[in-house]
This record gives sequence, structure tokens and C-alpha cells, in this order.
Amino acid sequence: MSASAARHLLLHMTPNGSLGPEGEDLVVVQRGEGPYVHDADGRRYIDGLSGLYCCQLGYSYGPEFAEAADRQLRELCYSPLWTGSAHPTAIELAERLSRIAPVDIEHTFFCGGGAEAVETAWKIARRYHALNGQPGRTKAIARRGAYHGLTIGALSLTDDPGLTDPYGPPAIDTRFVSNTSRFGLAPQFADDTAFTAHLLAELEAEILAEGPETIAMLIAEPVQNRGGCITPPQGYWQGLRALADRYGFLLVADEVITAFGRVGEWFGGDRYGARPDMVTVAKGITAGYAPMGATLVSTKVAEVINRPGAVLNHGYTFAGHPLSAAIALRNLKIMERDRILDNVRGLQDDLANRMAALTDLRIVGDVRGAGFFHSCELVGDLEGGGFSDRARADLIVDLIPRRLREAGLLARVYNRSAPLVQIAPPLISDRALLDGIAAIVAGTLAEASARL
Repeated sequence: MSASAARHLLLHMTPNGSLGPEGEDLVVVQRGEGPYVHDADGRRYIDGLSGLYCCQLGYSYGPEFAEAADRQLRELCYSPLWTGSAHPTAIELAERLSRIAPVDIEHTFFCGGGAEAVETAWKIARRYHALNGQPGRTKAIARRGAYHGLTIGALSLTDDPGLTDPYGPPAIDTRFVSNTSRFGLAPQFADDTAFTAHLLAELEAEILAEGPETIAMLIAEPVQNRGGCITPPQGYWQGLRALADRYGFLLVADEVITAFGRVGEWFGGDRYGARPDMVTVAKGITAGYAPMGATLVSTKVAEVINRPGAVLNHGYTFAGHPLSAAIALRNLKIMERDRILDNVRGLQDDLANRMAALTDLRIVGDVRGAGFFHSCELVGDLEGGGFSDRARADLIVDLIPRRLREAGLLARVYNRSAPLVQIAPPLISDRALLDGIAAIVAGTLAEASARL
């Protein structure tokens, strides 16, 4: 099977030509149960990344989701959400989302995934301002190091030249401001009040330099994934809301990863007092059992784009697909019935403490995160904490990912800019499993520390 994959399957974000003609470096995941997956050779792994941050419920709810899918497909297999047409399952899901969404978010535009949700938010922002007589609002603001998707528009909101440069000029005119990582900053920024004031002052200066009348939206994740589970200081999201109101741009919370329980709330922004104008979601909305994305929209914005005669010329063939909508509804039902958020809330402090203890290791510079979402930022053998080419190759490329996998844990080892080890286990994980994950990470990084 690995050889067939090497010949025919183009993997994402992968140097496919380096897999070998027989795909010997490829893990073929064949089945799963609970928080575990099994490869084609029968080896079992803890899924420490919930697939790709989406399998909130793990892998044992298949029969229940299959029943929901079977019922939907027997009744209606497909119906678009185009030109005055809708179907009951999408309507029910949109209403259900409005009941758990942040304050004033009552409308849903469905799509196929996270990048589509982000591009939808951008088009809605542009349309909103144009209908309000401000077509000159053509710029976005995003945060340094953030990732919002790989389609050409969403990619424009990312400042990584390695991702953007191969595809030419960005499709969106974006300005970048600091994210909320404190690692390596001056000691005074350990204080939330001082750090928040610093970040908001920098942002406001950027807005004024560009011209407030040119800014359409600011997009940020409640906990920034890329760069390592970067949490905000107290008051930060309230400050973003105040600046958005003062200067008239829209505030977008990218919750593709953080929504649906990842940090202990239905929406990650709820943990930090966020009040966005739009929210982008995907991944956990279906717990990985079907593809789906959505852009959730505030009443303030919807009232403008829904004015009589106005048209949002935007859509997707499979947006709000009946099957995916049925799966999403069942996912929300299961999460409530089985008290999934309570499980995260009850165990998150223990996991945070286990992860924080890793800072005792020489190779660990910082540990960050919230809920079931944590990263270790690694420091190396060079002055200032960087890695020599040899240390990066030996430890980040080889030893750490190999040892984690040998110990039966699938986690993310990030090797762009500052190296990271990241975990995002299924939200059904119990204390023993979380302790096991932390122990595997600790053992692996202890060995890596000894080799620095």
C-alpha cells in the first residue's frame, strides 16, 4: 500500500519525491478506535494531534455517525444553497450554531473547509464596506507567524515567504503586526496590562500609518496555532474590539482550530472575551467525520449584505452539503450529551502542569497553550537559542519525530523557523492518556537535551 501511495498519491505539505519508490517513510493509517489509530502494519499510536486538529471525539463514534449519514442520504443526498434554494439540514445546523456562537453571531455561510471560510470572510468584509459606501477599504491586518489556509487568498494573510513566494504577489494587501508570544521579550511584558498596551499601541500605529479608511478587516486566532499555541494576554481581545469599533474595520476570529471544545469552550474566543464580527470554523464542526467549513456572521454585518437588492456573489457547490450538515448536527448532539467540554475543563489544568514541567529540560525554551492544545518551543545549541544545521538535522528532523513515533505517539514536530513539538489530543482523552502523552514527550525531549 505504501508503494502504491508513493506512485499515485500526491501528499500535502510533503516532499513527495523523498518518500522513496516504495513509500518506506510513509505512515498509512488504516483504522482507529477511541484516541488511537493503527497503521497498515498493525502498529497502534496515540493520535496526539486529533488527525489534523479535527477529530475531537476520536474514532469510536462511527456507528452513530453512520446512522445519521444513512438517514440523511436516504432522504436527500444533495441540494445546493444557491439562488434562493436551501434544505432542512443546513437550516437546522445554522440555527443550532447561532445558539452556541459568540454574542450577536446569528448567521452562517457554509463552505468546504477552513481556507474557504477565511476567503469568505474576506469577501464579506469587502462587500460590507462597499455597500456602506467605503469601497476603499481594501487592506487586511493579520499577525506575524499566523496561518489562515493555503488557498491563494487565505495564503495572503500569512507572512511566511517559504509558503507565499512560490505563488507570486499576494491576492490580498495585508499588513502584519506582532502576535502575542512573550517568549524572548523584555521582562516587563510578563505583566498582562503592559503587554496588552504594547500590542494594541503597535496595532493602532499601523492602522494610522496605513490610513484607517483603507482597512477592511483584522483576522486573528484566539490561540495562534502556528508559532506554537500562542495565548493572548488579558484584555487583548477587548482591545481589538475597541480598535475595530473606533476605526470601522471588521474583526474576524479564525476559529478553524480553536472552536468546538479545543480550548474548553464552544468557541476559543469565549475564553478570552472576544466579540468578533465574523468567526471562521471547520475541523471540529464535524469532528473529522465529514468535510465542512463555515463563516459565522454577526447581525451587524448580515443586515448590510442582506439589504434589498444586494447580492453576495460568492458560493460553493458543496457548501452545507446535507451529509456534512447531518454529521455536524450529530457531532454537536454527542458533544452535549457526553459532556465533552466538561472533560476538557476538568483535565486542562493537569495537562498544562505536566507540559509546563518540560521547561526544566535544556532543549525546551517555552511551553504555551490552553485546553487540550499545547506546544513546546525548542531552543538549540547556538547563542540565542537557535539550532546549528547539524543539530537541527539530527534532532528536529530525525531524532525527535522518530522517537515520538517509536513510543507510539503521533504529534507535530514543526521545523520552520523556531522548532516546536505540539500536541492536540482528542477531547475524549482521559487523565491516564494525557499523562502518557506528556511522559512520551518528556522522555523524547530529555534524550534530545542530552544530545545538545
